[in-house]
Amino acid sequence: MTAVYLIFILMLAIFVGFELIRKVPATLHTPLMSGANAISGITVLGALSLAGGEHSQWSTWLGAIAVALATINVVGGYMVTDRMLAMFKGR
Repeated sequence: MTAVYLIFILMLAIFVGFELIRKVPATLHTPLMSGANAISGITVLGALSLAGGEHSQWSTWLGAIAVALATINVVGGYMVTDRMLAMFKGR
């Protein structure tokens, strides 16, 4: 029964996230991207604690993969934010 609740929460999160992102005007995209990068930074810290903790080998590997993916997300987000801010700078 717990799996049904978790799937429901996942589907609800996907729907709400899609609706929120779809309705964001272009002028708010850069500040929201910066906020999302900060949240991804917290994800990196959580993944590091999982990868470096005294857990099973499976948890360590999953934590290392989570660190890699979250780091890619943070770096990519900052690259996109920097590129968008460069559009507003004068030549």
